[in-house]
Amino acid sequence: MLPSCTMKVLNSSSYRKLLSFFSYCGHFGMIFTRSSALNPCHRLLRQYSCHKARLVTAADLASYWQDVFETNGITEARASSEYIVSHVLGAKTFQSLSAGSLSAPLSIRQQEQVEHLCVKRLERMPVQYVLGEWDFHDLTLKMKPPVFIPRPETEELVSLVVDEECRKRLLSAICKEPRLSPETSGLVILEIGCGSGAIALSLLKKLPHSKVIAVDKSEAAVNLTKENAESLNLQDRVHVLHHDVSSSSWKYLLPWGLVDTIISNPPYVFHEDMSHLAAEILSYEDLDALDGGTDGMCVIREILQLASYILKDCGSIFLEVDPRHPEMVKNWLRSHPDLPLVVCATHKDFCGKLRFLHIQKRRHKTHRRS
Repeated sequence: MLPSCTMKVLNSSSYRKLLSFFSYCGHFGMIFTRSSALNPCHRLLRQYSCHKARLVTAADLASYWQDVFETNGITEARASSEYIVSHVLGAKTFQSLSAGSLSAPLSIRQQEQVEHLCVKRLERMPVQYVLGEWDFHDLTLKMKPPVFIPRPETEELVSLVVDEECRKRLLSAICKEPRLSPETSGLVILEIGCGSGAIALSLLKKLPHSKVIAVDKSEAAVNLTKENAESLNLQDRVHVLHHDVSSSSWKYLLPWGLVDTIISNPPYVFHEDMSHLAAEILSYEDLDALDGGTDGMCVIREILQLASYILKDCGSIFLEVDPRHPEMVKNWLRSHPDLPLVVCATHKDFCGKLRFLHIQKRRHKTHRRS
């Protein structure tokens, strides 16, 4: 008797439709040998093998692999299959494919490429690693395991910094104080935990008069940021360093002097919550980029301590955090009055959760002589 998961695939409408069009003459062999639940499907496909393989369309293939992913418990099955098929066809998304592209037959080579990538997805590899690239804002960045994959909400963190700099620029124009303008003084940003370089390189693109110091304790992340910077021709405006902010050495983080802004999507997951993360994350991503310790604030505290040394007066810190952290950070700063930092704003993400902190360094007070 066939396993129930196999029966689901055999009875699916897309499977029956696929069989009516073609068989892969064994092209699915790699995946079926890895998944015993699908071996009966493989045998049936071989029985139906014929010259009609050339009639396989993108829509047929995406529907088929969606069913296979769903049967094997792969999350976001439809999105995964569509991203893979569209990637092989040279498109960013399935929706961007024309009607002609969706209905045109794929070559045997294209079918094999889709299969190869889908095998990786069936092994729980995140689709960003499967494709080897991912879009962040208006940039296409290379992705390699185990470097942390940027999430959609982090795009909002970048937008907060850009909005703040635009506000300062407008204020400068109104007050006619060019010394406040990033266009004349050159904005210097420090990113802590650069990963693939998504935040740093997006800011360089959106703020053309800026420079970024990007640091990460992972050598793989540093190398990937450098690679992405070079592919985008931004390497001259970013200084990428292999550095752990928990170390006492910080002076070489200042190649351009004190910084105007610190930005970070630090490890902020509470350690007890790490085991609940998706299998894709636990198996492939760098867990050090996620685990924030017992209270999720290990690196956050290091950043706040560091800011007192390297951030200009009235400079800003922008952090992505757990929704529990804003109040925790406020309490921690109150218990450390020696740090000239104050939480001046909190922001919610697109899901309505408190996700971002804007912290400002107070202006240093000078005492006049009597």
